[in-house]
Amino acid sequence: MISIAVSSQKGGVGKTTVSINLAHSFARAGVKTLLVDADPQGSVGLSLTRQSRLLAGFYDYLADPGISFDRLIVPTRLETFSLVASGQGSDYEAGGGGMGAHLARVRAFIRSVSARGFDLCIIDTAAGLFGVTGDVIASSDAILIPQQAEPLGIRSVPKLLEGLNRLRVMNPRLSVLGVCLTMVQHDLAESTEAAAALRQLLPPEMVFQTQIPRDGLFVRASARGLPIGVLEDGAGAQVVFDSLRREIEAKLEPNGAPTPLAADGPDQSMAGSRRSPPPGRPLDEA
Repeated sequence: MISIAVSSQKGGVGKTTVSINLAHSFARAGVKTLLVDADPQGSVGLSLTRQSRLLAGFYDYLADPGISFDRLIVPTRLETFSLVASGQGSDYEAGGGGMGAHLARVRAFIRSVSARGFDLCIIDTAAGLFGVTGDVIASSDAILIPQQAEPLGIRSVPKLLEGLNRLRVMNPRLSVLGVCLTMVQHDLAESTEAAAALRQLLPPEMVFQTQIPRDGLFVRASARGLPIGVLEDGAGAQVVFDSLRREIEAKLEPNGAPTPLAADGPDQSMAGSRRSPPPGRPLDEA
């Protein structure tokens, strides 16, 4: 199994949008995927299921060694796609303690995910590289960094990468998949210039070719409790996340890391071929 933390030093960069729709893309490709909400604000849960605040979740697992892991898993109508809500994370809102305070429990959580036969665990984290987020990154195989295409955000990227280098002391095997530009506005010069500046700032392999545009469809999908690909007019946006998924698969394979993708083609995985969502419960009624 591969675990990917979706993290950024700065908030409001589209981490939850990327996490939800990327996880859905992997699941549609037949990869058995668990999407974990490790943000105390519960952004993933609130986007996909109205009952998320009532569910036991990730932070309950950290706080209670006796809790059953299986109780946390919320299935969706897509059999390869499951969720874990954030749970009762109010005690962690202020930063979640010092680095390493929850490292053992986070690593136990990821081991439990693997033991349940998941191929991929995508973890949406709170902003910053401290507290529980730091422990998640220090426990994961890889990190994906969403970054809003705007000047102020771009300036924070070098500091983020410095912080990741420090986390590698705790997790030497951590693979930095790269930075994914989000909220790109092609009709706004400042946005396109910021995107170009980032590509000049970092090595080419550190910046994904796929860019996530600013699109009102994301707001509408969240309001309906659905990934964007489930919307009637969301196929175009889904293509973007399928492209990002293929880039991630290509980055994982050459490193010899275990990967849910076989080498036969971009849409074939060890878990099976692409599947359409079977009839059943909508995601917001999981």
